[in-house]
Amino acid sequence: QSFKLLGFLDVKNVPCARESVLYGSLGSLVMGLGHFLATSRVRRSCDVAVGGFICTMLGYWFYCRYNLAQQRIRQRMLQEGMKNRILYEGSYLDPEKEQTGSERSDS
Repeated sequence: QSFKLLGFLDVKNVPCARESVLYGSLGSLVMGLGHFLATSRVRRSCDVAVGGFICTMLGYWFYCRYNLAQQRIRQRMLQEGMKNRILYEGSYLDPEKEQTGSERSDS
């Protein structure tokens, strides 16, 4: 079943959304609790926790989306390479084909 955060962010179907929310909540807990233990100020600790959630969530969101984009680019390059290998395999354009002396003089 799908879970929508703030009514529009579908956490199940959007890449990196689930992990960002989980890491954001963990960052919120750590920062809020750490600030409370250091200062014993409840209201300020809640503010730090909210700020920690936003910063951690956005930080991991951008990190994850960047890595996802890099992975998609590498995957696209690999697919193109495989397509070209199938297309050129056995032809004179094949870079792995062993060239003889007469073929070298022609090119």
